[in-house]
Amino acid sequence: QVQLEESGGGLVQPGGSLRLSCAASGFPLDYYAIGWFRQAPGKKREGVSCISSRDSSTNYADSVKGRFTISRDNAKNTVYLQMNSLKPEDTAVYYCNAHRIWPSGDYWGQGTQVTVSS
Repeated sequence: QVQLEESGGGLVQPGGSLRLSCAASGFPLDYYAIGWFRQAPGKKREGVSCISSRDSSTNYADSVKGRFTISRDNAKNTVYLQMNSLKPEDTAVYYCNAHRIWPSGDYWGQGTQVTVSS
């Protein structure tokens, strides 16, 4: 069964850190570009970070640049999002997405809640 599963969310104080994991089953992640997205209540889903399949090049939204780091471990079929210096505005449900153009493939996880609050 093809599946993406996020984990690692939780409640953290401002300035704290969390590491999110996105684990794939049923398909090899190394052939896919992986993106992390988030959606806060009442807001549209936005892209946070992505990592390519070819050379693991990365991109970040301006709002998280310098604080978040995306990485992949193909041996574990998992992508990570290390989040440091968390702010209340980082509170959202975080989703990972695996995307490939050809052969086409597009998978989403169920999301993991991140709450930054004192």
